[in-house]
Amino acid sequence: MVVDIDKCTGCQACVVACQSENNVPINEEAHFNQRRAIEWIRVERYWEGEFPDVKARFIPLFCQQCGDAPCEPVCPVYATYHNSEGLNVQVYNRCIGTRFCANNCPYQVRFFNFWEPAWPETLKNQLNPDVTVRSRGIMEKCTFCVQRIRRSSREADKEGEELQDGDRALNPACVNACPTEALMFGNLNNPESKVAKKAEKELRGTTPARKGGRGYHLLDEFGTHPKVVYLKKYDKDAEEAHG
Repeated sequence: MVVDIDKCTGCQACVVACQSENNVPINEEAHFNQRRAIEWIRVERYWEGEFPDVKARFIPLFCQQCGDAPCEPVCPVYATYHNSEGLNVQVYNRCIGTRFCANNCPYQVRFFNFWEPAWPETLKNQLNPDVTVRSRGIMEKCTFCVQRIRRSSREADKEGEELQDGDRALNPACVNACPTEALMFGNLNNPESKVAKKAEKELRGTTPARKGGRGYHLLDEFGTHPKVVYLKKYDKDAEEAHG
């Protein structure tokens, strides 16, 4: 996944799409007041500068699908593990709710289900039948809409075709919902995919090919090796101020 901060407007369309696609429980005011809200993806807002030149900044946060995930080795029942496709998997019917993984996640993108989820009668028909409704007492997190990946893989195998890069049926819900195309999803192991080319081009490094790129990993100093690449915001005013 590549996230272009320069394109993000903080509209929260990705948050709504994720909630609808993955049967994320409805958050009430009491949940937020108790700091027990569940959002598989959230858009953090922060401010830069001083009044009157203050500017709002936005950054979408979700599971980084770390290559060396600190949440995995602390799970006593192996409910979270790394699969062969590079995804950090969460097995709900194996989780016993110790919350060790959430305590060990530096990105704070794992959520404990404190309540049995409930929806109004008018919204029950909108629940996604491809995604289980998680019960109280387990951990939840972003899975890059793995159900869409599995469905697309099955259909491609059935038709004897290869998965197409950038296929909307394969993309997570947040990617398809973003009106500014700030999110890009694909196969990083395929050097010819759009997301791999973008990540390679923009990642910062010491090699001449990468010098001057906008790419970076969140909390890279922790050595978690995330699979999500963020592209920093281009601020024309700041560039002009620094010459």
